[in-house]
Amino acid sequence: MNIVCLDMEGVLVPEIWIEFSKKTGIPELTRTTRDEPDYDKLMHWRIGILKEHGLGLKEIQDVIATIDPLPGAKEFLDELRKDMQVIIISDTFTQFAMPLMAKLGYPALFCNSLIVGEDGMIEDFKMRITDSKLTTVKALQSIGFETIASGDSYNDLAMIKASKAGFLFKSTEKIIADNPEIPAFENFDELLAAIKAVPDNN
Repeated sequence: MNIVCLDMEGVLVPEIWIEFSKKTGIPELTRTTRDEPDYDKLMHWRIGILKEHGLGLKEIQDVIATIDPLPGAKEFLDELRKDMQVIIISDTFTQFAMPLMAKLGYPALFCNSLIVGEDGMIEDFKMRITDSKLTTVKALQSIGFETIASGDSYNDLAMIKASKAGFLFKSTEKIIADNPEIPAFENFDELLAAIKAVPDNN
């Protein structure tokens, strides 16, 4: 049975940190996993910047409340979920993602969690598991699923390459050029057609 594993930010919704950067005027926060492959390094750097500016979870959640899914994302998910199971596998955090999941019709979401102090400042983060995207894909395969994966960033490449079929979606020119064997798409209709064309061997 095929199961689809999708990244969230940049694929279904705008990049949260980029939107937060725009609202706060802190250009450093535009850096994402498209730029920095080491997520642990990236998040500790972000937390440091937040502390420098006295910004906590509430300020980020206030911005997230204004973010809508990318145009066509909910329709894409609704159509895809008619035919197969879909899991959103993201390196984001429950405290960020749930308002966005509501706007997408509450698809299944596997992500991480933030450690927040009593003062509302983000102190650290807890990853669900090391290499969560690849680990989750391998775990699904171990219980009889064949995975189809799609994402846009460096941290999506392992799950894409480990899957029966994988696609880049709205990725960067560099990532696309460095991975010419992975089909790359820019709109949801193309991605939907490519996923639906993958044979289901069960």
